[in-house]
Amino acid sequence: MVTLVNLRAYWRFFLVVRQFFPLIVAYTRDRRRYVLFGGSRTVDAETRVERAEILLESLLTLGPTFIKLGQLLSTRPDILPPEYIDVLSSLQDDVPPAPWEESEPVIEDELGPVEDVFEDFDRDPISGASLGQVYTARYDGEPVAVKVRRPGIESLVEADLRAVRWSLPVVRRFIGQGRAFSLENLADEFAKTIRQEMDYSREKRILDEIRANLADNPKVTIPRSVPACSGPRVLTMEYLPGTKINDVEALDRKGIDRTALATTLQRVYFEMIINDGVFHADPHPGNLAVTDDGEIIFYDFGMSGTVDPHVQEKIVDFYVAVANQDIDGILDTLVEMGTLSPDADRRVMGEVMELAIADARGEDIEQYRVQQIIEQVESTMYEFPLRLPRNLALILRVATVVEGVCVTLDPEFDFIAVATDYLQEEGYYEETARQLLESGSRQVQQTSRALFEVPPKLNRTLDRIENENLTVNIRLKGEGGPIDRLARRVVYALFVAVGALSTAILYAFDGTSVLPAVVAASLTVLPLIGLYRSFRAKRGIRAQPQFTRQSMRDRRRRE
Repeated sequence: MVTLVNLRAYWRFFLVVRQFFPLIVAYTRDRRRYVLFGGSRTVDAETRVERAEILLESLLTLGPTFIKLGQLLSTRPDILPPEYIDVLSSLQDDVPPAPWEESEPVIEDELGPVEDVFEDFDRDPISGASLGQVYTARYDGEPVAVKVRRPGIESLVEADLRAVRWSLPVVRRFIGQGRAFSLENLADEFAKTIRQEMDYSREKRILDEIRANLADNPKVTIPRSVPACSGPRVLTMEYLPGTKINDVEALDRKGIDRTALATTLQRVYFEMIINDGVFHADPHPGNLAVTDDGEIIFYDFGMSGTVDPHVQEKIVDFYVAVANQDIDGILDTLVEMGTLSPDADRRVMGEVMELAIADARGEDIEQYRVQQIIEQVESTMYEFPLRLPRNLALILRVATVVEGVCVTLDPEFDFIAVATDYLQEEGYYEETARQLLESGSRQVQQTSRALFEVPPKLNRTLDRIENENLTVNIRLKGEGGPIDRLARRVVYALFVAVGALSTAILYAFDGTSVLPAVVAASLTVLPLIGLYRSFRAKRGIRAQPQFTRQSMRDRRRRE
């Protein structure tokens, strides 16, 4: 049975395809110059910027759900090239608010008549976003902020999510296997995240939990929720005004230490992610403000995340390795977390990590050095071998956005020094050393046991080899692997051989007839094309490592 949501989803899918059709044609021609045939064509950085701007306009045209999707894409360098990240990072969730006549019924359905619940209520919202808008009011004599879900947004989001899911098979045709993996995760993550953002009861629970976790931190202020005036579609909380965290001129006029602010912000996120396991996941400047006393105010807990103990442990291992500039330790941790392919070229990735550490420390990176690394990556693989499992995607988003805010506050901010100090103060260095000692002790025990167990087994194996009684079983796994490619090549080669033999026989018996010879030649040429293409290792769109601070310097030079 076709439901109303399905009908709307079909219509939205049609609009999505129509909106993105020029880009689809362009990407198709990148792979086949003349769509059905022809070689691939090179796309320069200027063309990618133009396409990114077209994508930006398309997302804005398609409305709230796709604006949110664009914001999420802007934090995913494992999916989009740097030029797209650059353009989409300017995408703001700034949508004209719904009229009061449409919002008032939402409040009344949740809480009752506005005049009966609040002492005063300003009908003009102070902010409007794609999923909701915020009003100011008074409750029990105190100023409060009232967040109201946008009317009718639920059905639109559900229809758009189906349209996005139906679009994935089309998009997968233009990206490599690694990016397809990240794209699937992004689609799942986006659906989960946007549904969570629309549930204000969940947001209230997260707000209360994080507020309790950070209650002893005098440098942070979290608004207090008002349970009596909150529900699934309305959230009322304490109104806390402040100076926008990226308004550096206003902060300087108030004499606030911007380096101290950046340090506090990074340490608070370390505390939320590593210690508490629940964190505010949307730290863009619109959701961060500063009081006159220099305390950081956090707004909007709709986008939040949780971290399981295994990931917390690996994040600690990663930062300890970074602080010690232990490149092998960094790569091992990334592999264990599932963010780096085990097949990646460790030498090249090691050089990428060295530059990334220098960038995080605020050091200048010579452009020729960056280009040299990019050329090495492109010469060894078509895809940059970083992946983003779902449980790490929000953490990367937070790390990326927080880094941008901190560098805005202090262009020379040293992330690694702050991370090192935090880990030392919290005792993670000692814990890591203890774990290494325990691991080393276990390895010594296993080695000692092996000294007694291996020789008899080896002796039995050598006896079986000497008696010609040794059997080795080999099991090959995976689809589209070397065996599949080899089988295709054998089949193509057989067709080529048969076609060539047929052509020779036809010419030998009837050299004047053209049609049989053409047919026989086609039997040779077509498999030959297939054989040639089977040897072409086209694995996806080339990607490049990115260095945040270096990219910001490059943008300032261009401006």
